[in-house]
Amino acid sequence: MKKRITVIGSGVAGLSCASFLAKEGHVVTLIEKNSSIGGRARRFEAEGFVYDMGPSWYWMPDVFERFYNQFGYKTEDFYELKRLSPSYRVFWQDDTFDDVPSDLNAFYAWFEKLEPGSSKKLDKFLKEAAYKYEVGINDLVHKPSLKIGEFADIRIAKGAFKMHLFSSFSKYIRKYFSHPKIIELLEFPILFLGAMPKDTPALYSLMNYADIKLGTWYPVGGMHKFIEAFERIAREQGVTILTEQEAVGFNIQEGEIISTNIKNRTSIEADYIVSGADYEHTDRLLAKGYSNYSKDYWNSRLMAPSSLLFYLGIDKKVDNLLHHNLFFDESFQVHAQEIYKTPKWPSAPLFYACCPSKTDDSVAPNGKENLFLLIPLAPDLEDSEEMREKYYDIIMDRLEKRTGQSIKDAVIYKRSYCLQDFKDDYHAFKGNAYGLANTLRQTAFLKPKIKNKNISNLFYTGQLTTPGPGVPPSIISGEVVAKEILKTISNQKQKKNHEATV
Repeated sequence: MKKRITVIGSGVAGLSCASFLAKEGHVVTLIEKNSSIGGRARRFEAEGFVYDMGPSWYWMPDVFERFYNQFGYKTEDFYELKRLSPSYRVFWQDDTFDDVPSDLNAFYAWFEKLEPGSSKKLDKFLKEAAYKYEVGINDLVHKPSLKIGEFADIRIAKGAFKMHLFSSFSKYIRKYFSHPKIIELLEFPILFLGAMPKDTPALYSLMNYADIKLGTWYPVGGMHKFIEAFERIAREQGVTILTEQEAVGFNIQEGEIISTNIKNRTSIEADYIVSGADYEHTDRLLAKGYSNYSKDYWNSRLMAPSSLLFYLGIDKKVDNLLHHNLFFDESFQVHAQEIYKTPKWPSAPLFYACCPSKTDDSVAPNGKENLFLLIPLAPDLEDSEEMREKYYDIIMDRLEKRTGQSIKDAVIYKRSYCLQDFKDDYHAFKGNAYGLANTLRQTAFLKPKIKNKNISNLFYTGQLTTPGPGVPPSIISGEVVAKEILKTISNQKQKKNHEATV
């Protein structure tokens, strides 16, 4: 029997979940509060420039490929995927920079040059990281994480020691390497996972495997190309997508949601609801006694960073930048401390510069450059135009100094995006950009649950629940939740059939 299912939020997890549910013949309506779909992976155009608003690193291409395969497609059916070589450039505190090789042999040689003997250690490090990636991405992240017993699987249990779940990432990498540049390079993905490296499980060396071994890619046309692919798949399965339709409440009767109330519209009735909106925001929309978690619970959670972003259009070509550029020309430890331990606007921020027009002519007018700048920030800071401008000047001055050219006077388009925008556009809790911090106490079954304990037909998907933040985990989150709903529907059908035969 077909069920009516409403999915709230058209981010990656919402699109993924809706597609899997509709594929099984259910009537799925996806509602989105904004005028365009994609959530944090939306895009916009201005003065001939095309900007990806959020995700800009295409890692774990196998996760995308697996999703497409389940609907009879391959990645190449939607866009050309180009591996970046070099992967990215890193600017260091000693006024030098390094281009991180995409070729594995060149990568080994680079490590050996920095720290004699480190190439052999890197080989062991990557083998361990490969195991974590295989078990983590193929097993762990596909668990609904509703109870600890799910992780009693023999393969996972036997491999728990090899997964280094209870080891500090910081201590773990220092067992292998001592050169500060190597350590900073390996710790950089952790800056966005939501905790100091010393507080992050060594399990997350799987991110280094994704970086070094699987590579950094780019979908020609922009990161939004995968959103276009997801939208096409969803619509082909029969999903109805409604934009500018914000969920503002629920009608609940006897522990079930009967309908979702939509701003400026009649309510939508459904047998099941999936919220891909901000989890904490959905909790607050529920009537008293029905939320999964209290305000105190959410305030006790350690959040991943927010960000200050600048989308710039440059009226010339910019020298000495690659597609991806990490500015580690200030202290990594100090900036991380000011995000996670003593939250405040950073005294000397690290930042990231993305220049996709170095790879793709379609994202900027001829002879011009598309530039995206990002500073990781502690969540829940006070946001103001004055503060944004202060940090714009700081990083632009450093950008000009490190690349040896004037850039500010060539800016012909500029837009900033920060904590208040995350709150306004996504109802993001404390203005977070990356969800929950991936600490041991907020991993797997210790994350907020995908199922509401008080409402039998309400489920959650996205970066604040299993398996966590990032585009690939969000793809998987949608699938995990869809399978849990399908299992629930199947169990109910079997129960009714059994009752009918008794």
